[in-house]
Amino acid sequence: MKLHAQFLRLHSHAADNKDENHTIETTLDELAAIFDCTHRNALMIIQKMEQHDWIQWTPRRGRGRRSSLRFLIQPEDIAVQSMMQAIDRHDIKRALDEIRVHSRSSTMQEHLQGWLLNYFGHHAEVRSDQQQIDTLRLPIRQQLYTLDPLYLNWLAESFVSSHVFDGLARRANESGEILPGLAHAWEVDTTRTQWTFFLRKEVLFHNGKILTAEDVVYTFERLSRAPGRRLYHFIVRQIQHVQALSPTIVRFVLKEPNELFLSFLCTSRAAIVPRELNQVGEAAFGIRPIGTGAFKVTEMNESLCTLEAFAPYFQGRAHLDRVEIVQLPWATKLESSDTEDTASSFHIIHNPLSAGDTDTAWSQIHSAASVRKFITCNTHKDGPLRNPEIRARIVACLDHRPLPPAVDSSNDSYEPLAALQIATIPEYKADADRVAAQLESYGYTCNIVAASMNEFKSSSIRMESDLIIFSLFRDRDEQLRLFDLYLNVSGHVEPHSRVDIERLLREIAREADHTVRAQQFEHIETRLMDEHQLHILYEKPVQTAYLPSVRGVSFNSQGWVDLRHVWFPPAQLPAPHS
Repeated sequence: MKLHAQFLRLHSHAADNKDENHTIETTLDELAAIFDCTHRNALMIIQKMEQHDWIQWTPRRGRGRRSSLRFLIQPEDIAVQSMMQAIDRHDIKRALDEIRVHSRSSTMQEHLQGWLLNYFGHHAEVRSDQQQIDTLRLPIRQQLYTLDPLYLNWLAESFVSSHVFDGLARRANESGEILPGLAHAWEVDTTRTQWTFFLRKEVLFHNGKILTAEDVVYTFERLSRAPGRRLYHFIVRQIQHVQALSPTIVRFVLKEPNELFLSFLCTSRAAIVPRELNQVGEAAFGIRPIGTGAFKVTEMNESLCTLEAFAPYFQGRAHLDRVEIVQLPWATKLESSDTEDTASSFHIIHNPLSAGDTDTAWSQIHSAASVRKFITCNTHKDGPLRNPEIRARIVACLDHRPLPPAVDSSNDSYEPLAALQIATIPEYKADADRVAAQLESYGYTCNIVAASMNEFKSSSIRMESDLIIFSLFRDRDEQLRLFDLYLNVSGHVEPHSRVDIERLLREIAREADHTVRAQQFEHIETRLMDEHQLHILYEKPVQTAYLPSVRGVSFNSQGWVDLRHVWFPPAQLPAPHS
């Protein structure tokens, strides 16, 4: 693969000096400088490229004479070869980084995208024993840092983790109804504070150990001990204690009733892990996890995660044998309708980018999930944003609406704004840039602070900022996410608003009717928007595209394809016996 990178470097340096025959005049001195090596090594590199029929080398000896080097292959072809080798070595990131560094235009990237369309998707391999191994290769844009349910930060991590772990309960893919998971049944007492779960017998972890109530106790005690503010921590704080009544019975005692508790148990955050994490330690467990799910992790690094079907899975073996999930730094595009061979192209793409008009060869589903981006004003911070008129002007700027009358600057409480500090995470930096540009076009000065996810979760950065950009993933767990969202928002609004929001959240937690809870959440949103403390920037649907050849397509609670049920019919059915 090093020789591929050296060719790309050479071609990049020679791009402006080639003639119409793809030939350059050069010297060993120049080549040694390009390759950052000695004359002898430069000559060896050139000879290797010549042996591969990548170049034609015509040396000319003598002072002042320049040798001739002709390119016989396009850099896109070398990049594809490099990519293929990298995939074989499970080192895709290195190849992509090299290609990105040495590519001087988007041509190479587009060429690679076309090849990637053929690499990803369904691939069937027939072994010597006539057994067919079905592999699905999926591209994702988010990097997988961990699959440990305790430390999940990104939707892609949650998607993969949901296939490796199970919870006590789960949501039906189509209806969203809460169904049994690792627990086959449960009971709740009249106070709605004692929940008793009855576990399935002889459910196996991927290491062959049997799940017991002690694993459930360990999982939730670990959640309660975890430092920092984590997603749905408001539920975990409500758990007074968890007790194993027998190897297959576990009881939760809540400090007070919470009607979102059962929904929480369906999330990836509440997935059950083995007690003591199989003695591998927390850091290692994130990349070598042990769960009870339909797939087990056989390899995971910064660019590739390989899953294999777990045959003893208690809800039935997956139809796929292997899933390879590859992190790509750019977005994937759908093939155009004039592509001849779609048999081995992407069969499933999460959040695809359409390459023109809708392709009739694809069945594209817009799931019920969407991503909404918000901006909030930190009115807990002492300053001009506590003035609702100033907040109204800022929101009007963001909406490109006519501005309300200017605030009377003669009043000391209406001092002109200094630089507005906008807090967000690096992944939302583009949104922050757009917000800053809009505000600056109206005369405001903005300063963006993009902190890591863990830093952003800490209150200090948010409390020191004026505007805060974040997102809400609207899926079947939306009410859990809304509760978490408004609990965070209540921390940076004025005291009287905070008291009202927290009161409404307490009422929501005790409300058994899903529809009534939804109305109460809408009431909080309306109030915050009317007071110009919250503004919706935009909302985008989550889309999944797939070819008609894919069978068993259904969507989990987050709008991702549930890999447990995906299967592919054979390209050609056997002929019937006469």
